[in-house]
Amino acid sequence: MPRKNKKSAAWPRSESTYRYWALLILSAVFIGVNEVLRFILMWRSWPAKHPDWLQLSEVLGIGLLNDLVSALFLMAALLWCSVLFSDSTRGRRLFTITWFVLLPLILFGILFIATAEVFFWNEFSARFNFIAVDYLVYTREVFGNIKQSYPLTTILSVIGGSAMAGCFVIHRFAKKHAEGLAGPWWVRIAVALSVSVFALGAQQFTAATADLLGDVQARELAGNGYREFVYAFRSNNLDYFRFYKTEAPDVVKKMVREEFAEAQSSAVFVEGSEHPLERQIKIPGPARRMNVVMVSIESLGADYVGVLGGKPGLTPNLDELAKQGMLFRQLYATGLRTVRGLEALTLSVPPTPGHAVPMRPDHAGFQTLGGVLKEQGYQSLYLYGGYSQFDNMQSFFGDNGYTVVDRTAIKPEQITHETIWGVADEDLFGLAVRELDARTEQGPVFAHIMTTSNHRPFTYPNGRIDIPSGSGRDGAVKYTDYAIGKFVQEARKHKWFSNTLFVFVADHTSNGRGHTDLPPENYRIPLIIYAPALLEQQNVDQVASQIDVAPTILGLLNASYTSQFFGQDILTEGVHHQRAFMANYLTVGYMEDGLIVELGPKSHVVVRRQQDGHIVPNDDPRASEVIEEAVSYYQMASAILSRRDLAGKTRVVTSPPATH
Repeated sequence: MPRKNKKSAAWPRSESTYRYWALLILSAVFIGVNEVLRFILMWRSWPAKHPDWLQLSEVLGIGLLNDLVSALFLMAALLWCSVLFSDSTRGRRLFTITWFVLLPLILFGILFIATAEVFFWNEFSARFNFIAVDYLVYTREVFGNIKQSYPLTTILSVIGGSAMAGCFVIHRFAKKHAEGLAGPWWVRIAVALSVSVFALGAQQFTAATADLLGDVQARELAGNGYREFVYAFRSNNLDYFRFYKTEAPDVVKKMVREEFAEAQSSAVFVEGSEHPLERQIKIPGPARRMNVVMVSIESLGADYVGVLGGKPGLTPNLDELAKQGMLFRQLYATGLRTVRGLEALTLSVPPTPGHAVPMRPDHAGFQTLGGVLKEQGYQSLYLYGGYSQFDNMQSFFGDNGYTVVDRTAIKPEQITHETIWGVADEDLFGLAVRELDARTEQGPVFAHIMTTSNHRPFTYPNGRIDIPSGSGRDGAVKYTDYAIGKFVQEARKHKWFSNTLFVFVADHTSNGRGHTDLPPENYRIPLIIYAPALLEQQNVDQVASQIDVAPTILGLLNASYTSQFFGQDILTEGVHHQRAFMANYLTVGYMEDGLIVELGPKSHVVVRRQQDGHIVPNDDPRASEVIEEAVSYYQMASAILSRRDLAGKTRVVTSPPATH
């Protein structure tokens, strides 16, 4: 008998327990934690008044299915580990030791990820998505931000203590099962393989269940962070031509060109060009060789800007600049991340699915605002208060006609405050003043400045404003506004001020999804163009997109150039053709005439009314027309950015045109 125990025993029917029960107990704990997490997220976001009980039950039911599928994958992974341990005395002992060592680590991981999901939800109103995937690349900034924003030691201690306590309770119930049998090698493999196959089948079966929930927030609540993260990792760069609705190439080209004709553009398309949008823009009269300072402001939605009807008292300086300059009241950001805003402001392209262009390996050789101005004799700069390796800024701007000046150019004595993201905005503006002083002596300068202070942990130098540092976004917004006011006040003392066009525009808002994928109120941002000696005060009310900022600046400069931009001059073309582009992860959209077209994977197309989000039938005559416009824009942009033809096949190498 003792000899038999050293070998892999046959399946012993006299045994009362098997190690699979221990794995099932751990999977049940995994499901329980994720269900508790779902209730926490619902408590934080579900409407307290007049809740939709039917939708609530759907969220809970579909959410439980999603958690069960994720638990199956956890179970499969544990079963494949179990294959290594036989039913011999030594094998069972080794499995028990391994179980005892891994249990607290697995529990800590489950609780840590659940806690991270709560913080991620607070920031983005979403489960783990492509932002979480991207953040794994920039661990310095991300973990530094977490450390500065939250009591990390306390949080980790609570998670660790909870994991150890849970380990003690679970081990009491599971110890005898962990010491149980698993069968001969072929049984262990068969069980692991069966559960793996079942998990994959269940994944396919439940993949479409989210489509049963029309409300975006409900879909997010019913999701599972593990599954969403894996999906985001796999689909960060979905090929538009494989997964989205397309039109015939001749239809696309004709439609987009008609859009510019509708805008009453005086541009002349260059026939025979490899770039389907290349056109000559000729402005009568000499160019106005003004300096241009474009400040893209971190996370500033219209809901925080007083002059746009936002929270009063947070942006007194911007409000005053708006009263003296051009205020664009209906400008919409293309996305919800800084890198998407930089893409729109620099490249003037719609937000295609997946990564923004700066994050893509093939990001060089496209026409940029800085490149156009450089060809016209400008020195084009990109100034950033952090380290420009983040979000690939150094490579993107450096490869596209800009000189990058970042945190490394600021001396320690010139820094009053800094976070993991960069120096305080007033220190960044101090750098900008020094660069402009040095460079404007050599010719006109275009300086694109990217702020960082309106970002968690929301800290800034003490004594600047009446809201304590680190108390929240309101204080960070007011501090950034203070820094802008101080910058303009300082600029007035310098001789380049009277010949400078100041452009203040947000990169995106601080809001995520609403009850639809693309709620327009979550994309509305300020745009103020200020040059008191050169421009008259004006309120501009037409609907426009962030991609229109570059052509509008060039229009104010009276610049003639060959354009490959998708944007239009808001002050001329934009008067006749009002539309906006916006995107959220894999959903891209187009807004015109009170309708919003949402394009998603699997050729998914939904048209909603801008006013209330209600769905309009796709076969409605106006809806059909707007769908064709939206598809044409995104299909053309995807072809150009992937350097293919309009059918998505032949590779076409294009380069920025020479300026004429």
